[in-house]
Amino acid sequence: MKGLRALVVGLVLACTAVMSPAAAATAVTPAAAVAPRWAALPVPPAAAPPVTVSDLAARGPDEAWATGYEYTDDGMRSLLYRWDGAEWSRDTSFPGAGEPGRLGKVQFVGEEVWIFHDRAGEGEILRRSAEGWNVVPLPRTLWTYQDFTAVPGGAWVVGEDETGLKVLHHDGSGWTAQSTPDGVGYLMGITARTATDVWAWADTATGPAVLRWDGTAWRDAKVPLPPDSGVDAILPEPSGRVTIGGSRYEDGAARAYLMTRNGRAWRTTHPALGDTHIKDIVRGPDGALWLPVVSDRAFQAKYARVDGPRTTFSYGPERTNAIEVAPRALARAGSSLMSFGTAEVYGSKPNLMSERLGGRS
Repeated sequence: MKGLRALVVGLVLACTAVMSPAAAATAVTPAAAVAPRWAALPVPPAAAPPVTVSDLAARGPDEAWATGYEYTDDGMRSLLYRWDGAEWSRDTSFPGAGEPGRLGKVQFVGEEVWIFHDRAGEGEILRRSAEGWNVVPLPRTLWTYQDFTAVPGGAWVVGEDETGLKVLHHDGSGWTAQSTPDGVGYLMGITARTATDVWAWADTATGPAVLRWDGTAWRDAKVPLPPDSGVDAILPEPSGRVTIGGSRYEDGAARAYLMTRNGRAWRTTHPALGDTHIKDIVRGPDGALWLPVVSDRAFQAKYARVDGPRTTFSYGPERTNAIEVAPRALARAGSSLMSFGTAEVYGSKPNLMSERLGGRS
């Protein structure tokens, strides 16, 4: 009896040893087969490259907008592209589409799309609803239009004129000029979570600083930025969590950092992003932060995924004869991520590219 039992055990072990590789392959292969990968989304090329991409916003898998400008013999010409769930197409239906100018940040405000438009030096906001386009002109012309943000109940444009820094606020009925704390010389960017929770990054008499509008006044947010650092992007989220991205200089070299506030305390990390200048930060459908980064492969885009202390990378599809693929902006589109940027193919100037990670749902 003992001999028979030993024989059976031996046969079981032998079968397990033979079958384990196949069983492991069976367990791993389906997961690997459905793992999402970046896929190219064809974009009708701009007529006059090189092009500059400004921004990308998505409402879901069936609607996204990308903005920028191309360079013509008459100067800059605005670029607007729309994703309808199946393909990208160029939109030339907005007011001033055929005139010199550029498009900046694009935002979804309720059921509308809002886009900043520098129309031959005159600033305005384009608003698109189900009825079509309309224009909200700015109350004054600025020398420079640095940034724009909009949420239900409020919109802001920041820039400069001959008298210095200007922060223009639209409350839904009209414009007012807002003052900033003493010592603020310039605002590099602005973004909003709500009409009473707006963030801006500034150059001040004592160095870079983060400002916050609470519905009453602009104040120094007292963010403990790393020494010798600058701010490139701020991501305020519906939950109240805020992430700041920028670079600090150590031994003459730039080093990226991320600061996150989830509550009252700020936590700083230094993900290994190489010599990347942080252009955009989004919270992906997987809960991690995603950023476009400088690629070490000329023919592929590169993206960083930052999940707590762990940073991993993924690449876009290979592009034949490309010498630089540069995603400029990211947006969450349902359960997928979309990017929009430029790709330069050997012998030509940079033109438009778009990629998606995951399906359309």
